[in-house]
Amino acid sequence: MTPVARASAWLDIDWRTHQRREKIDGRWLNLIDIGSGPPLLFVHGLGGCWQNWLENIPFFAGDYRVIAVDLPGFGESEMPARPISITGYARTLEALCDALDLDTVCVVGNSMGGFIAAEMAIRCPARVQALCLVAAAGLSVARARADRSRGVRHRIENLLFFSIAWFATRFPSLALRPRVRRWMLGLVVAHPEELPGPLIAEQVRGIAKPGFDPALEALTRYPIRDRLGEIACPTLIVWGDEDRLVPPSDAAEFEWLISGSRKVTYEDTGHAPMIERPERFNSDLRAFLEQAHRQRASVV
Repeated sequence: MTPVARASAWLDIDWRTHQRREKIDGRWLNLIDIGSGPPLLFVHGLGGCWQNWLENIPFFAGDYRVIAVDLPGFGESEMPARPISITGYARTLEALCDALDLDTVCVVGNSMGGFIAAEMAIRCPARVQALCLVAAAGLSVARARADRSRGVRHRIENLLFFSIAWFATRFPSLALRPRVRRWMLGLVVAHPEELPGPLIAEQVRGIAKPGFDPALEALTRYPIRDRLGEIACPTLIVWGDEDRLVPPSDAAEFEWLISGSRKVTYEDTGHAPMIERPERFNSDLRAFLEQAHRQRASVV
């Protein structure tokens, strides 16, 4: 299949001028801080980094203050001072908001980042103005731990993915080869061969980081299902119908458990809709955020 040509605005940005570090709980946290306006916080998933949002940050930076963070133990952030946990990650994001003087934020999280974003919305409802869960973890991963055979299958799939990606981080040219793209990202996106080579090369920067193993354990240790009903902010749920890591059925469950939430499913899309369908994702997210801001203004 021929790769789809599309504009890549992120290639024209000198990201070093927007990179900053904040010391949170005695550890350095790496982040991108770009644009001005209402704050919009992007949170990557397991094995990810802030670059997971490259196709989205430039789109929103014209109207929002966009913050994309490397979670502790990932990207260029240090390991946390305390053992990794979902609640610990949520506390880190809360502390980051304090450090950046952000009273309220809209939070967008993919996979584990969605799990963390949901926990943040539960922990500090006054701070999270709107929530977008993109193929969020937290439901089926807990069931997989209880189902031993299913849990083993997930671990084998993850081992294959991260073994191949480990080599790609050390030999970046591998990420440009279509066959390697399929092997490396076939579990994550529906059509790796359609993604631009430079974008894939940036995605693998989050692989083989020290936070991966403890974060994977944290994902399966913490049940959140019974607390999702506490989320009171406007919530958008975005999923791909070809997601092989977190089943699309989880999207319906999130929608059922979070009162007033709305689910959008993208056809022929895997676990990373924001990368696979950036134009539609950006449009849907913008419309959702604008509606959430109008609702807040009418209440105030």
